Amino acid sequence: MRTWKFWRRLVIVFLLVIAGSAVTAFDRHQVYADWWSASREPTGIAPDPATVTEPIIHVYAARAYNWRGYFGVHTWIAVKPQDAPRFTIYEVFGWRAYRGGNAVVVSSRAPDSRWYGAEPTLLAEIRGDRVGEMIDRVDVAAKSYPYKNSYTVWPGPNSNTFTSHVARAIPELKLDLPPTAIGKDYIPDGGIIAAAPSGTGFQISLFGLLGVMAAVEEGVELNFLGLTFGVDFLTPAIKLPLAGRVGFENTTPQG
Repeated sequence: MRTWKFWRRLVIVFLLVIAGSAVTAFDRHQVYADWWSASREPTGIAPDPATVTEPIIHVYAARAYNWRGYFGVHTWIAVKPQDAPRFTIYEVFGWRAYRGGNAVVVSSRAPDSRWYGAEPTLLAEIRGDRVGEMIDRVDVAAKSYPYKNSYTVWPGPNSNTFTSHVARAIPELKLDLPPTAIGKDYIPDGGIIAAAPSGTGFQISLFGLLGVMAAVEEGVELNFLGLTFGVDFLTPAIKLPLAGRVGFENTTPQG
């Protein structure tokens, strides 16, 4: 009887957490009626390449378009080599895979543009002389992504699986993807154990549906059916599905 009461209370707490996260997500996310009319304008986060010559790597996240944005984000990587006149963007578009094409897109769009209305958040920034070699590794990792011809919104592989794949190849980024980056825990090539995307720990995951992560940068995370619950001790925050981080934002520029 006591065991049953314990599990019943645990389920109630779990449902209350999900409900609270859902309310927060609905409050934060705005749905736009038409994707073609939603803003893709730059937000002023990224520096102007005309005035900043040093090499830069940025990683961004923004709420996904329409109803998907209540649950998760789209992430992408932007790089600017030394003296380059523009940024190069690496990301994955699911519709290209659905049509039989290569889902990995390399473009020169504004790195900090809104994602169909949603304002982006800068997740990581790294600059300096040593970044040039890292940019080359970003390109190699992006082109070696094993799921370039497939895409699954949940639990992956998707755009966040791509970003975590590249991040593992560039551990200097120490990238802590948000808990709303559904698909980040989908380990490529059917693996079960891998380095955390930040490179500061390890994770175990069964097809992105069930797993655990322990890392200095990410903290401790539990993945259940693609939903992430966790605690970040380095930059104090609670990590919740739908709502994301509750606490301090983990966006620390690195020189």
